[in-house]
Amino acid sequence: MEKLLGEFSIGLFFWQTVLFLALLFLLRKFAWKPILNAVNEREDGIRTALESAENAKKEMENLQADNEKLLKEARAEREAMLKEAREIKNKMIDDAKEEAKEEAGKLIAAAQASIETEKKAAIAELKSQVANLSIEIAEKVVRDELSNKEKQVKLVESMLGEATLN
Repeated sequence: MEKLLGEFSIGLFFWQTVLFLALLFLLRKFAWKPILNAVNEREDGIRTALESAENAKKEMENLQADNEKLLKEARAEREAMLKEAREIKNKMIDDAKEEAKEEAGKLIAAAQASIETEKKAAIAELKSQVANLSIEIAEKVVRDELSNKEKQVKLVESMLGEATLN
């Protein structure tokens, strides 16, 4: 340090100071402002990018919440539709069963009525045939009884014996 102080020259110091100040002036005029502007622009760009990223993050959270809400609504709607479809299916099955029971009841009633009608017709036919047979038998018996004179007299006497006078 002493050597430095021993060799100190004011003229050299003056020119070094002038050159240093000129260099500072030139740097300030031509380099410092563009560098500071670039740094400020970079800082603004980074700030804007961070704000955009934060906004995008918030928007993504909102979209995700909306998506969850839509999914829940869609699931609830699907469940409601499935429940309604099950109810409609069960109602259709119950209606079909009820209709089948009614139809079966009608068919059974119609069959019973048909059977009853056929039964009455058969009974009437049977009565008619029995009456015809009875008449034919009675006719044959009466012919046989009336063909013989002796049997006719016995028949009249037995009938008279059975008949009581009032």
